[in-house]
Amino acid sequence: MKILNFLKQNKFLSLVLLAYLVSFILQPQFATQAFGNSSYYFIEMIQIMPMIFLLTVVIDVLIPKKVIIKHLGEGSGFKGSILALVLGSISAGPIYAAFPVSKLLLKKGASIGNIVIILSAWAVVKVPMLANEVKFLGAEFMGTRWILTVISIFMMGTIVSTIVKKEDLPSGESSPELVVINQSYCVGCSLCENMGPNLFEMIDGKATVKQQPLVPKQMAAVKNIAKKCPVNAILVPDNASQLPEGVA
Repeated sequence: MKILNFLKQNKFLSLVLLAYLVSFILQPQFATQAFGNSSYYFIEMIQIMPMIFLLTVVIDVLIPKKVIIKHLGEGSGFKGSILALVLGSISAGPIYAAFPVSKLLLKKGASIGNIVIILSAWAVVKVPMLANEVKFLGAEFMGTRWILTVISIFMMGTIVSTIVKKEDLPSGESSPELVVINQSYCVGCSLCENMGPNLFEMIDGKATVKQQPLVPKQMAAVKNIAKKCPVNAILVPDNASQLPEGVA
Protein backbone atom coordinates (compact mmCIF):
# COMPACT_ATOMS: atom_id res chain seq x y z
CA MET A 1 0.00 0.00 0.00
CA LYS A 2 2.82 2.40 0.88
CA ILE A 3 4.51 1.67 -2.44
CA LEU A 4 1.28 2.38 -4.34
CA ASN A 5 0.78 5.65 -2.46
CA PHE A 6 4.37 6.66 -3.24
CA LEU A 7 3.87 5.92 -6.94
CA LYS A 8 0.61 7.90 -7.01
CA GLN A 9 2.21 10.89 -5.32
CA ASN A 10 5.25 10.78 -7.61
CA LYS A 11 3.71 10.08 -11.00
CA PHE A 12 6.51 11.60 -13.07
CA LEU A 13 9.18 9.60 -11.24
CA SER A 14 7.06 6.48 -11.62
CA LEU A 15 6.82 7.02 -15.39
CA VAL A 16 10.59 7.50 -15.64
CA LEU A 17 11.26 4.29 -13.70
CA LEU A 18 8.75 2.43 -15.86
CA ALA A 19 10.41 3.76 -19.02
CA TYR A 20 13.80 2.56 -17.80
CA LEU A 21 12.38 -0.86 -16.95
CA VAL A 22 10.80 -1.27 -20.39
CA SER A 23 13.99 -0.04 -22.08
CA PHE A 24 16.17 -2.52 -20.19
CA ILE A 25 13.87 -5.33 -21.29
CA LEU A 26 13.51 -4.31 -24.95
CA GLN A 27 16.77 -2.48 -25.70
CA PRO A 28 19.31 -3.05 -22.90
CA GLN A 29 22.18 -1.34 -24.75
CA PHE A 30 20.17 1.85 -25.27
CA ALA A 31 18.92 1.73 -21.66
CA THR A 32 22.47 1.35 -20.32
CA GLN A 33 23.61 4.40 -22.28
CA ALA A 34 20.60 6.40 -21.11
CA PHE A 35 21.22 5.38 -17.50
CA GLY A 36 24.85 6.45 -17.82
CA ASN A 37 23.83 9.90 -19.08
CA SER A 38 21.28 10.28 -16.30
CA SER A 39 23.88 9.29 -13.72
CA TYR A 40 26.27 11.93 -15.07
CA TYR A 41 23.70 14.71 -14.75
CA PHE A 42 22.62 13.45 -11.33
CA ILE A 43 26.21 13.63 -10.06
CA GLU A 44 26.56 17.09 -11.59
CA MET A 45 23.40 18.19 -9.82
CA ILE A 46 24.64 16.88 -6.46
CA GLN A 47 27.84 18.90 -6.88
CA ILE A 48 26.13 22.15 -7.93
CA MET A 49 22.89 22.33 -5.96
CA PRO A 50 24.45 22.72 -2.47
CA MET A 51 26.17 25.91 -3.65
CA ILE A 52 22.94 27.15 -5.19
CA PHE A 53 21.01 26.56 -1.99
CA LEU A 54 23.76 28.38 -0.08
CA LEU A 55 23.36 31.28 -2.50
CA THR A 56 19.61 31.40 -1.87
CA VAL A 57 20.26 31.54 1.89
CA VAL A 58 22.65 34.46 1.39
CA ILE A 59 20.12 36.30 -0.77
CA ASP A 60 17.35 35.62 1.70
CA VAL A 61 19.36 36.89 4.68
CA LEU A 62 21.33 39.79 3.20
CA ILE A 63 18.97 41.34 0.64
CA PRO A 64 15.84 42.97 2.13
CA LYS A 65 12.51 42.27 0.48
CA LYS A 66 11.94 45.97 -0.25
CA VAL A 67 15.14 46.02 -2.33
CA ILE A 68 13.93 43.11 -4.48
CA ILE A 69 10.52 44.76 -4.89
CA LYS A 70 12.10 48.08 -5.86
CA HIS A 71 14.53 46.74 -8.43
CA LEU A 72 12.78 43.58 -9.74
CA GLY A 73 9.14 43.99 -8.68
CA GLU A 74 6.05 44.92 -10.65
CA GLY A 75 6.88 48.64 -10.50
CA SER A 76 10.54 48.34 -11.52
CA GLY A 77 9.72 48.99 -15.17
CA PHE A 78 12.30 48.79 -17.95
CA LYS A 79 15.19 49.19 -15.48
CA GLY A 80 14.01 46.06 -13.71
CA SER A 81 13.94 44.16 -17.00
CA ILE A 82 17.49 45.27 -17.80
CA LEU A 83 18.68 44.23 -14.35
CA ALA A 84 16.99 40.84 -14.76
CA LEU A 85 18.72 40.42 -18.14
CA VAL A 86 22.11 41.25 -16.60
CA LEU A 87 21.58 38.87 -13.67
CA GLY A 88 20.67 36.03 -16.01
CA SER A 89 23.54 36.81 -18.39
CA ILE A 90 26.33 36.80 -15.77
CA SER A 91 25.09 33.60 -14.14
CA ALA A 92 26.99 30.35 -14.07
CA GLY A 93 25.88 26.74 -14.02
CA PRO A 94 23.12 24.79 -15.78
CA ILE A 95 19.61 26.17 -16.10
CA TYR A 96 18.10 23.95 -13.38
CA ALA A 97 20.30 25.82 -10.88
CA ALA A 98 18.28 28.95 -11.66
CA PHE A 99 14.98 27.59 -10.35
CA PRO A 100 15.66 27.78 -6.58
CA VAL A 101 17.04 31.30 -7.00
CA SER A 102 14.05 32.36 -9.09
CA LYS A 103 11.64 30.86 -6.54
CA LEU A 104 13.25 32.89 -3.76
CA LEU A 105 13.19 36.10 -5.83
CA LEU A 106 9.48 35.54 -6.51
CA LYS A 107 8.86 35.03 -2.81
CA LYS A 108 10.65 38.29 -2.00
CA GLY A 109 8.66 40.35 -4.50
CA ALA A 110 10.17 39.97 -7.98
CA SER A 111 7.66 40.09 -10.82
CA ILE A 112 6.88 37.07 -12.97
CA GLY A 113 8.01 38.95 -16.07
CA ASN A 114 11.47 39.59 -14.62
CA ILE A 115 11.77 35.99 -13.47
CA VAL A 116 11.05 34.87 -17.04
CA ILE A 117 13.80 37.21 -18.25
CA ILE A 118 16.30 35.86 -15.72
CA LEU A 119 15.53 32.24 -16.62
CA SER A 120 15.62 32.89 -20.36
CA ALA A 121 18.88 34.87 -20.20
CA TRP A 122 20.41 32.19 -17.97
CA ALA A 123 19.51 29.59 -20.59
CA VAL A 124 20.49 31.25 -23.87
CA VAL A 125 22.54 34.47 -23.48
CA LYS A 126 24.99 33.78 -20.66
CA VAL A 127 28.34 35.56 -21.09
CA PRO A 128 30.42 32.32 -21.17
CA MET A 129 28.07 30.98 -23.85
CA LEU A 130 28.44 34.16 -25.91
CA ALA A 131 32.24 33.95 -25.71
CA ASN A 132 32.19 30.42 -27.11
CA GLU A 133 29.69 31.45 -29.76
CA VAL A 134 32.05 34.20 -30.99
CA LYS A 135 34.91 31.71 -31.07
CA PHE A 136 33.11 29.15 -33.22
CA LEU A 137 30.55 31.20 -35.21
CA GLY A 138 31.91 34.73 -35.29
CA ALA A 139 31.00 38.07 -33.68
CA GLU A 140 28.46 39.07 -36.33
CA PHE A 141 26.47 35.87 -35.86
CA MET A 142 26.58 36.19 -32.08
CA GLY A 143 25.59 39.86 -32.09
CA THR A 144 22.64 39.33 -34.42
CA ARG A 145 21.39 36.34 -32.47
CA TRP A 146 21.85 38.18 -29.15
CA ILE A 147 19.76 41.16 -30.28
CA LEU A 148 16.92 39.01 -31.64
CA THR A 149 17.02 36.72 -28.60
CA VAL A 150 16.87 39.61 -26.11
CA ILE A 151 13.90 41.13 -27.95
CA SER A 152 12.16 37.75 -27.82
CA ILE A 153 12.98 37.37 -24.12
CA PHE A 154 11.42 40.75 -23.26
CA MET A 155 8.32 39.90 -25.31
CA MET A 156 8.04 36.51 -23.62
CA GLY A 157 8.34 38.09 -20.17
CA THR A 158 5.47 40.46 -20.97
CA ILE A 159 3.25 37.71 -22.38
CA VAL A 160 3.86 35.25 -19.53
CA SER A 161 3.26 37.91 -16.87
CA THR A 162 -0.07 38.70 -18.55
CA ILE A 163 -1.20 35.07 -18.62
CA VAL A 164 0.29 33.71 -15.36
CA LYS A 165 -0.36 35.36 -12.00
CA LYS A 166 1.49 34.74 -8.74
CA GLU A 167 -1.60 33.26 -7.13
CA ASP A 168 -1.55 30.54 -9.81
CA LEU A 169 1.89 29.36 -8.70
CA PRO A 170 2.57 26.83 -5.92
CA SER A 171 2.93 28.61 -2.60
CA GLY A 172 6.21 26.91 -1.75
CA GLU A 173 5.41 26.85 1.95
CA SER A 174 7.15 24.14 3.96
CA SER A 175 3.80 23.04 5.40
CA PRO A 176 1.30 22.34 2.59
CA GLU A 177 -2.26 23.56 2.92
CA LEU A 178 -4.45 20.57 3.72
CA VAL A 179 -8.22 20.34 3.66
CA VAL A 180 -9.79 18.00 6.21
CA ILE A 181 -13.23 16.40 6.03
CA ASN A 182 -14.94 15.69 9.36
CA GLN A 183 -16.38 12.29 8.51
CA SER A 184 -18.57 12.34 11.64
CA TYR A 185 -20.32 15.49 10.46
CA CYS A 186 -20.53 14.69 6.73
CA VAL A 187 -24.06 13.63 5.71
CA GLY A 188 -23.17 12.73 2.12
CA CYS A 189 -25.24 15.49 0.51
CA SER A 190 -22.77 15.69 -2.45
CA LEU A 191 -22.94 19.51 -2.47
CA CYS A 192 -19.15 19.82 -2.40
CA GLU A 193 -18.73 17.32 -5.26
CA ASN A 194 -21.35 19.12 -7.35
CA MET A 195 -19.72 22.52 -6.78
CA GLY A 196 -16.15 21.26 -7.16
CA PRO A 197 -16.00 17.97 -9.07
CA ASN A 198 -12.26 18.41 -9.57
CA LEU A 199 -11.70 18.89 -5.85
CA PHE A 200 -14.12 16.53 -4.07
CA GLU A 201 -15.55 13.08 -4.62
CA MET A 202 -17.95 10.84 -2.71
CA ILE A 203 -16.60 7.53 -1.41
CA ASP A 204 -18.88 5.21 0.55
CA GLY A 205 -21.35 8.05 1.01
CA LYS A 206 -18.79 10.44 2.49
CA ALA A 207 -16.97 13.40 0.95
CA THR A 208 -13.21 13.18 0.39
CA VAL A 209 -10.62 15.52 -1.10
CA LYS A 210 -9.33 14.15 -4.41
CA GLN A 211 -5.73 15.35 -4.19
CA GLN A 212 -3.59 17.34 -1.79
CA PRO A 213 -1.86 19.70 -1.24
CA LEU A 214 -3.87 22.35 -3.09
CA VAL A 215 -2.53 25.35 -4.96
CA PRO A 216 -3.79 28.78 -3.80
CA LYS A 217 -6.39 29.01 -6.57
CA GLN A 218 -7.87 25.64 -5.59
CA MET A 219 -7.77 26.56 -1.90
CA ALA A 220 -9.81 29.69 -2.62
CA ALA A 221 -12.47 27.55 -4.34
CA VAL A 222 -12.49 25.07 -1.45
CA LYS A 223 -12.97 27.85 1.11
CA ASN A 224 -15.97 29.09 -0.86
CA ILE A 225 -17.47 25.58 -0.97
CA ALA A 226 -16.76 25.07 2.75
CA LYS A 227 -18.92 28.10 3.59
CA LYS A 228 -21.88 26.45 1.85
CA CYS A 229 -21.49 23.02 3.50
CA PRO A 230 -24.75 22.56 5.48
CA VAL A 231 -23.01 20.77 8.38
CA ASN A 232 -19.63 22.58 8.31
CA ALA A 233 -17.80 19.32 7.67
CA ILE A 234 -15.10 20.87 5.45
CA LEU A 235 -12.21 22.19 7.53
CA VAL A 236 -9.74 24.46 5.75
CA PRO A 237 -6.24 25.40 7.05
CA ASP A 238 -7.51 28.49 8.91
CA ASN A 239 -9.39 26.31 11.38
CA ALA A 240 -7.70 22.93 10.87
CA SER A 241 -5.72 23.33 14.10
CA GLN A 242 -8.93 22.91 16.11
CA LEU A 243 -10.01 19.56 14.78
CA PRO A 244 -12.55 17.50 16.76
CA GLU A 245 -12.17 13.76 17.01
CA GLY A 246 -13.22 11.64 14.08
CA VAL A 247 -11.85 13.68 11.17
CA ALA A 248 -10.23 12.22 8.07
